[in-house]
Amino acid sequence: MQLSKEAILKTLSRVQDPDLKRDLVSLGMIQNIQIEDQKVSFKVVLTTPACPLKEVIKDNCIEALEEDFGKGFEWDLTMTSQVTTVRDATPILPQVKNIIAIASGKGGVGKSTTSVNLAVALAETGAKVGLIDADISGPSIPTMFNVEAEQPAVKKVGEKNVIIPINQYGVKLMSIGFLTPAESAVVWRGPMASSALRQFISDVDWGELDYLLIDLPPGTSDIHLTMVQTVPVTGAVIVTTPQKVALADATKGLSMFKQPQINVPVLGVVENMAYFTPEELPDNKYYLFGKEGGKRLAEKYQVPFLGEIPIVQSIRESGDTGYPAVLKNGVTQKAYTELAEAVARQVAIRNASQQKTEIVEIKA
Repeated sequence: MQLSKEAILKTLSRVQDPDLKRDLVSLGMIQNIQIEDQKVSFKVVLTTPACPLKEVIKDNCIEALEEDFGKGFEWDLTMTSQVTTVRDATPILPQVKNIIAIASGKGGVGKSTTSVNLAVALAETGAKVGLIDADISGPSIPTMFNVEAEQPAVKKVGEKNVIIPINQYGVKLMSIGFLTPAESAVVWRGPMASSALRQFISDVDWGELDYLLIDLPPGTSDIHLTMVQTVPVTGAVIVTTPQKVALADATKGLSMFKQPQINVPVLGVVENMAYFTPEELPDNKYYLFGKEGGKRLAEKYQVPFLGEIPIVQSIRESGDTGYPAVLKNGVTQKAYTELAEAVARQVAIRNASQQKTEIVEIKA
């Protein structure tokens, strides 16, 4: 076959994205083809920097090219990424590509710990990430990011005062904990808490983000309704532990997003505290709270299972010291990195295969 840009595109149209089940050319992922003598260079634009199949796609491209053109050429592939979105440039969060709700049915399952480490893990891949602490009465994000003493600045944009989020570990942060004394209880009725969340969404200078995570309070409350009525949510991640009582509550949280009037895609289920692994015996697993409850929940509701996070002492220590566990070498770093890859993958699949989420209008 004669080497040309058209011939290269024809060859690469046989290579599929393993997740999206469509070829790279029709997805617009092959760009900037350059031919110089025996050297051919081009870009493969992935749907997320957290793509776990980067090397598979690269190898598949080279294999197809060598099959058609032989092995006499040098193939120079640059693997880059551009996170996909189905959001319109709306007045609220116009430069935010994906809004992801992190939810749980009950407290104490490690939802905030999961949110923190997921946000940092995504940022570590090169993605632009923000995190809203929407648990107004029990904000924990300032402690877990070691920014308890920080206070966000305010700038004037036209006639409006805009809050500048705190930046730590590559993640933009906003929490009521930045605005109230650490030792003070935030005793607010539902409408006040909902108003605070709306302000965190619309009155903060989030700028360009690939992923904005919203760490929701436990259960199903006014805060959840306010979120889906304020912005179109790309998808929800459900955090649970394996035991029966947690799964029963997680089911309610999952069902809320699946209600026809809300209709937010569920990106998947994370099973936290899945097993205990001693630091000195990383290959040993002790299932203290039961086994694979989160996986069975995902199977029952036909949503993806995003992975298991073990109980390791370093996770608790990281939460207390404000240095996320994903930044430390070990089993937790691997678990949270794989979780970030799974979530990014499900966002890309959701954006390629489903309609955009609409803002919810719930009539009284």
